[in-house]
Amino acid sequence: MRGWVILWLAAVTLSWAQQPSTTSGTPRTLYAFPGKSPVLDGVIEPGEWDDATQFFGVKDWVPQFSPTTDPNDLSLHGYVKHDGTRLYFAFIVTDDVLYGLDTERWLPDNNPQAHELTPKGYPWFGDEMEILLNPTNKWEGNESVSGNGQSWQMVCNLTKSRKGGVGAGGLLEGEPRSKAEVWNTYQKWIEDGAQECSAKVRPEGKGYVIEWAINFDPCLEVEPGRFYSREMGNKAMGLNIALGDLDEKEKGQGNFGNFHHEDWFAGAKNVRTQLRYFGTLWMMSDLYTPPPQTAKPAAPAPAKKKAASSSGKKRSKSTPKKSTSKSSKQR
Repeated sequence: MRGWVILWLAAVTLSWAQQPSTTSGTPRTLYAFPGKSPVLDGVIEPGEWDDATQFFGVKDWVPQFSPTTDPNDLSLHGYVKHDGTRLYFAFIVTDDVLYGLDTERWLPDNNPQAHELTPKGYPWFGDEMEILLNPTNKWEGNESVSGNGQSWQMVCNLTKSRKGGVGAGGLLEGEPRSKAEVWNTYQKWIEDGAQECSAKVRPEGKGYVIEWAINFDPCLEVEPGRFYSREMGNKAMGLNIALGDLDEKEKGQGNFGNFHHEDWFAGAKNVRTQLRYFGTLWMMSDLYTPPPQTAKPAAPAPAKKKAASSSGKKRSKSTPKKSTSKSSKQR
């Protein structure tokens, strides 16, 4: 039985990794199964994420700016799981040019304050990942995240963070950062550890690793005042993920802020932050177990060959036939 489960998990992991692009109208889905708690140090240790669902990008993701065509330019290997208290993501990002490390920290022409750690700054300006979650899985019209436990958007930037400042990677307040109550909520989550993120350049360079933890309470609010728990069973939530990439300024010529790439797990160009365009994250209450096997019905006994009388005639029709018990029929 255990071998069967392992084979099944391998098969579904591959299928999740090969989800078709949402530009074709096919929604994306990930499954977060229970697993062991990882260490958030920006290092993927052997076996640390083996119990997670794996997924890949970003060639078939949705480009907001210049499409990504070369996996050496930008790609990722992602993981997701939970431990009953926190939701975890990990991203191994391949990136041939790291902004602010392989390049100068140039600024966009439309915002010379992009690196300020205030609502005037751009938290997503740099090499970065974004997670957008809608735990209620509900929306009205074209609305985007509200900026609380019921729907939110947070940023993990490689070279700046709320706790470390400019130059140290980690979490930053996401959208809609212009609303004071949202800014304060996100900042409190970071300072209190309701969300934590590590971002570290890979030892060989050419990319980085992000490990991200999200507390069920207060960040997975499935309805007012009620947060996800395994006792609720399997629960679908709205999910989107973004991978942002800055290279040299000239490579983003013509794009907003001279962004080189910004690729999205789900959605469509210019509407990727609207809740209705999100993919789905299934919070799974338990490890996958196959349905119980039912006993196969017993095969009927082979009919005995009817004996012929000495005169060569068949046995009289009055000879009783062998009965078939109900237990031999399919239930």
